[in-house]
Amino acid sequence: MALSSLAPFFSTNSISISPYLSKFTTTTTKTRTTSQKNSKFRLFTTPKFTTISALSDPYVLQIAETLEDSLPSTSSPSLQKLRDNSSNTLLSTPWPSRKDEPFRFTDTSFLKNSTIQPTPPPKNQSLSPKNESLSTKNESFSPKNESLSLKNESLDTLLPTLSIIDGYITDSLTQFNDFPNGVYVGSLLSVDSETILKRVSEYEFSFKGDLFYSLNGVGTPDIVLVYVPEGCKVENPLNLRYVSVEGSEKESKSLPFSNPRVLLLVEKGGEISIVEEYVGGDKDNKCYWTNSVMEVVVGEGGKVNHSYIQNQSFNAAHIKWTWVQQESNSTYEHIEVSTGGKLSRHNIHIQQVGPDTVTELSTFHMCVSDQTQDLHSRLVLDHPRGVSQQIHKCIVAYSSGQAVFDGNVQVNRYAQQTDAGQLTRSLLLEPRATVNVKPNLQIIADDVKCSHGAAISDLEDDQLFYFRARGIDAETARKALIFSFAAEVVDRFPNASIRKKVETHIRELLDPSRL
Repeated sequence: MALSSLAPFFSTNSISISPYLSKFTTTTTKTRTTSQKNSKFRLFTTPKFTTISALSDPYVLQIAETLEDSLPSTSSPSLQKLRDNSSNTLLSTPWPSRKDEPFRFTDTSFLKNSTIQPTPPPKNQSLSPKNESLSTKNESFSPKNESLSLKNESLDTLLPTLSIIDGYITDSLTQFNDFPNGVYVGSLLSVDSETILKRVSEYEFSFKGDLFYSLNGVGTPDIVLVYVPEGCKVENPLNLRYVSVEGSEKESKSLPFSNPRVLLLVEKGGEISIVEEYVGGDKDNKCYWTNSVMEVVVGEGGKVNHSYIQNQSFNAAHIKWTWVQQESNSTYEHIEVSTGGKLSRHNIHIQQVGPDTVTELSTFHMCVSDQTQDLHSRLVLDHPRGVSQQIHKCIVAYSSGQAVFDGNVQVNRYAQQTDAGQLTRSLLLEPRATVNVKPNLQIIADDVKCSHGAAISDLEDDQLFYFRARGIDAETARKALIFSFAAEVVDRFPNASIRKKVETHIRELLDPSRL
């Protein structure tokens, strides 16, 4: 159901909801008759006609309507189903506030006080639908248009790269090496394989995220589909390069808004490495909002290595959802470095739906200006012999910077013989720097090996003394210790070119002359 079809029923006035929408809410009444021998329960369900003000948030509906009006109609049943499901969810989803526990330490007023404007398709760029280079024919592709100037160079020109500019898949800056037969990388709207279309149609898009997850579902112009068939192992990492070109001045209330979305389907025994790289184009100080979603399904015995690098403008908002479903004997590895954005929030939800499943999360966040770096993760284990290891590290090197970590590991009743570990460490380099951490385990199973821990501090005097006693000056010692703190995560990137790029970037941000 499109929101536009419901527009006549919505306003800021408190009026009764139309009977057409009564299916969304019901009231349940339970009565009990007691006697000496038994008790009887009768269940009655009657429609509840709720007022508009209680059911919906006019500001949320306004953004959703703006997104819908900015997009053409789609011919893809799967994409249309996503938009309809997301529209229905937004009918009862309010804008988050600091009173909501998930946003207790995350202030989103920066977004709400701006004028949200959906980004238009890139000018003079060819969009990917109908582009044969993105199909399963394994034809190589050479960039045809170098007119777009990007200050941030790609991680590795040898990696097969798909460029998403302001949420739109483009081909002029896209380059591919040969993929194995059956692998598809590109637009969902241009899929011509009946096998892949059938597989995508079986995917329900049923996960219920927060407001921003649903806004992406309404506002995404297309879905980047990555499909790995059964038993296929993709050797070269695939680089998904997100570039934000549209941007407004800091003094302006305008906020360009993009909604890129990726669906990664890895069949039984398939393997692939994905690199997500977010950059700000040649407008490092511009204001914009990237609202991204990535959904990952790892089949039985499959393996996905997911590298995620966020380096957007310090005046931008970056909100990201990563949803992962792992079947039995599968492995999912996530390595993340996030340093950009005025407001940066990453939500990770991982569901282990089979036994003998392995999940590894390694994340590093850094604040070097007036930034908020937020990570909310949730891992749900429902089956025996699951393994999960999570390490989160952050550095706050600015007096008004803050970092947030809320990590939840839920070990349910049948997840026996689970091995789960969670560790968060934070380094505060300024007196008023702030970090809020909430590591937590919820364990119902009784045969498990689980642990978690948290540490927050500045550099210790004895650490500096170790270097000083060996003739190393204080400044060099401090820089070495700070960088080594981040290196524990950076060294886990599987690709050497990625590690080198990220290491250089972190050193530049930690340069005392910059701070």
